Amino acid sequence: MGSAHHHGTGHGHGHDADHGHGHGHGHGRGSGWFGRLRHALTPHSHDATEVIESAEEASGAGIRAAWIGLAGMMATAALQLVIVAVSGSVGLLADTVHNLGHAITTIPLLIAFRLGRRAPTRRYPYGFRRAEDLSGVLIALVIAASAALIIVEAVRALIEPRELTNLGWVLAAALIGAAGNEAVAVYRIRIGRRIGSAALVAEGHHARADGLTSLVVVVGVAGAWLGFPRADAVVGLVVGAAILWILVTSARTIFRRLMDGVDDGTVEAIESVAAGVDGVHGVGRVRARWTGHRLEADVDVNVDGAATVAEGHRIAEIVHHALLHRVRHLGHVVVHVNPAYDGVVPDDVHELTAHHAAR
Repeated sequence: MGSAHHHGTGHGHGHDADHGHGHGHGHGRGSGWFGRLRHALTPHSHDATEVIESAEEASGAGIRAAWIGLAGMMATAALQLVIVAVSGSVGLLADTVHNLGHAITTIPLLIAFRLGRRAPTRRYPYGFRRAEDLSGVLIALVIAASAALIIVEAVRALIEPRELTNLGWVLAAALIGAAGNEAVAVYRIRIGRRIGSAALVAEGHHARADGLTSLVVVVGVAGAWLGFPRADAVVGLVVGAAILWILVTSARTIFRRLMDGVDDGTVEAIESVAAGVDGVHGVGRVRARWTGHRLEADVDVNVDGAATVAEGHRIAEIVHHALLHRVRHLGHVVVHVNPAYDGVVPDDVHELTAHHAAR
């Protein structure tokens, strides 16, 4: 029977539709106001307190968050346009147009979520969820452009202070922009972490960056009232640095996923769950990677070499089921079975393919 198990048992069922996954890795958030601020500015791939039950539900939540965020940004820009019409401020018009431009970046994210729902094809056998990560790259580039723009404008304002007009109207519009963008940011980041979408989290941080830009305008108005015309320039440089930090942390997560990297503890969690299943005498190679907002994995488990093929398959199925339940965001897993004797897998079990693995 050992030779029958030599090739292993492959399981690739899509159990996404029926199971919730609820393990959390936890994040060291720190304490005090600095810890809370750092946690707010640092994107995470998931929030351990919330559970999404299926890939379809996760995609639906992502699409809904993108649309609601878009509606929020459009409402914010509409209010600002009203103030522009009343005040006649050209500078305020430029800020409003910038916010409208941000709303446009939501479109690629929506397209990515829609593509991710398409069934795999022979040309794209893993499906289309990677489009979500590609949209994250675009969002990171837009955040970089925002940081560059605000830093250039801050330096220019330091060299040549500009006189602000219609201060009351400008302040009102800036406060609307800051509040509207922050509301969108909080919502998108929360949903992005909940469903494991790095792109949606990045888009939330993009909204936060725009909100911080509006706060620069608020400080500029306050500085003008108090007789410090360069106040907005100084704060602009600080905000530009904060946006660069947001960019670095967002881009790090996005590019890690493009390189098939996973969160700390993910592989260990898979090993632990698989090793805890009755009939598993050891766990071999474990791999996992993100495709959009879902994880795919494969794991080698050792079972009694004297067991039947049916028994090996049953154990692999139990391992598969346990992983889907207990590893968060896991949408697909392949379980490979190795025959073990006294807990040890003989060297000759993989003799045929060993020279390929050694390369």
